[in-house]
Amino acid sequence: METIALFPLGMVLFPGVVLPLRVFEPRYQTLMEHLLDRPDGTPREFGVVAIRQGWEVGTDGIGALYDVGCTTRLRQVARHDNGTYAVVTVGYQRFRIGRIDSAGKPYFQAEIERLPDDVGSATEARVLAGTVAAIYRDHVAALAEAQHIDPIDEAELPDDPLLLSSLVAASTPLDLADQQDLLAAPDVVTRLRSELRLLKREATMLRVVHAVPIPLAELRVPFGVN
Repeated sequence: METIALFPLGMVLFPGVVLPLRVFEPRYQTLMEHLLDRPDGTPREFGVVAIRQGWEVGTDGIGALYDVGCTTRLRQVARHDNGTYAVVTVGYQRFRIGRIDSAGKPYFQAEIERLPDDVGSATEARVLAGTVAAIYRDHVAALAEAQHIDPIDEAELPDDPLLLSSLVAASTPLDLADQQDLLAAPDVVTRLRSELRLLKREATMLRVVHAVPIPLAELRVPFGVN
């Protein structure tokens, strides 16, 4: 196992998804300093892990964290005069947390096991990806119609089943537990199957209650290069 720094957030990060952060807590400012001190060519990577709903991360915050997270890599960094940072990161690879060290540094560190992004059946993944993409477009179009704005551009949907599954998981208005289950899915086929079920559920809820959960602009999740 390897050890990486953890950055707990109230959200789930997926591989390929761009994550901008404003770093203002002193312990995570220290983390940014440590990452920037690494030699050129060394990945400036840390782990994003979701905080369970209803929990706070304190000195005894081990139980507050889900056990599957996603590494992310710094792409852009701007340090302000007050010591805060504005950074842009890109989700890279899923991992499972082992032992957490909350004492060695100001921020959490953990031993992790990196999880491979297995596709499963490539044929089934392609078929599922096409179906999920079509239902996702319909759902986003319904949200756009309710908000009287243009829907997401079809060209923004990736062809790769893994990236598509990440985009749909990250941008569909789901609760934290649903998104965490999608992140922890053992392979892309399983994730796409779950997304198909969840998209149908969300579409039914939209038809029945005629409510828009979030502004459509929040569904536009940018992707980076893994």
